[in-house]
Amino acid sequence: MPAARPAPLRPVADPGRRRVLAALLGTPVLAAGGLTGCGEDPVAPVETGPVELSVFWYGGARRAELTERALRLYTDRNPRVGFRVTWQGAAGYYDRLATQATGGNVPDLIQLDDGMLTEYARREIILDLDDHVADHRLDLRTLPPGLVRYGQVDGRTVGVAAAQTAAAVVYDRTLLRRLRLPEPSTGMSWAEYVAWARRVTRAGEGRVAGTMDPSGDYRAFWIWLRGQGGELYRGRQLGVDADALVEWFELWRRARAGRATPSAALVEQADGGEPARQLVVTGATAASFAWSHQLPELQRLTGTELGLAAVPGPPQAQWHRASMYWAAFRGTRHPGLVADVINFLTGNGEAGVLLGHERGLNPSLAVRSYVQGSITDPAQQRAAALGVALADRLGPAPGPPPQGHPRVRTLLMEAAESVRGGRTGTRAAATRFVARANAALAG
Repeated sequence: MPAARPAPLRPVADPGRRRVLAALLGTPVLAAGGLTGCGEDPVAPVETGPVELSVFWYGGARRAELTERALRLYTDRNPRVGFRVTWQGAAGYYDRLATQATGGNVPDLIQLDDGMLTEYARREIILDLDDHVADHRLDLRTLPPGLVRYGQVDGRTVGVAAAQTAAAVVYDRTLLRRLRLPEPSTGMSWAEYVAWARRVTRAGEGRVAGTMDPSGDYRAFWIWLRGQGGELYRGRQLGVDADALVEWFELWRRARAGRATPSAALVEQADGGEPARQLVVTGATAASFAWSHQLPELQRLTGTELGLAAVPGPPQAQWHRASMYWAAFRGTRHPGLVADVINFLTGNGEAGVLLGHERGLNPSLAVRSYVQGSITDPAQQRAAALGVALADRLGPAPGPPPQGHPRVRTLLMEAAESVRGGRTGTRAAATRFVARANAALAG
């Protein structure tokens, strides 16, 4: 039976956008249609001849296939705009971008995550998009305000969320049914979650542990902090003191003592976050911590059915969070066109159908509603359902993490591993982390 498709979009009157693109290219072009654009936009400087934009992102083959299809759709609508695409896995992606930045040949359109957005903005590698946002050539009005804020550095829009995600618990539904145990649920407290994990370990007679130990996972720690009224960062400084980190480490020390988590060696294998090493995939635990948009990829790696719930704690501790961003190279020769492509990828209904939820929920609320009926993959549907369930319960968004965040993430993981391995006490590890993290942020 054919997959259900959404009803065709009604034509959208967008004469201003058509004039802008015609002016950019020096010739009439087809309107991109869909849900983007409104109003009369100012005419941009004329460019002559065909334009080829370079695009670079990280991800797997499925992401590449869908992204290239969306870019081809843009070219169908705008025949004089073509794309030269490059993509690779996450490993080594930023090394390659750094090399390109040193040579001044960064692609016109790049994908960034929140760990690098601030650094690339402060180093003036990516373009300030405020002028395009101000007159709605880059129309962010259908994005949740918190998601717009999460793309701003020093009050300037430098990235647009390619999609929205949430920190989640991914659990083995098949195993829990066999053990006749309840599934973890959104809104359960951290103490309830650890108690649930202990029950799983006991029911499985020690052959499988209840949960991955997330003591070194900055996502879980940050959300736990917000549930306590804290923040990981305060502007450009660390927002946490050693006492809070000791409390976090002690929570997981007690969990280990109660056999809620597996051995330190198994946890360290999964600490890097690679999907194939997630303990819920390898069968070492009943649950792991991941981004919600990763569920389809994790599901493809196992024969058991996986479920999804928000990370423990109050849902208000989470926020409208970009899974990744689209950003424009500051040195692009075609800033107006690059902004228009970002607008298309993040706000066009037909592009939204093609992209699905591979990167997460579409950033535009209007597009989310439009594509809802076109998502047929069960894992994508479960990820989308979590996003819908959290939508009206999220807390205020902080700014993107400050420059130095990747180093802070590494330092937290190292501190947690030293505690798990018995090499350092919780107080000593927490004190050392705070000192080293503050130094990394200051540097």
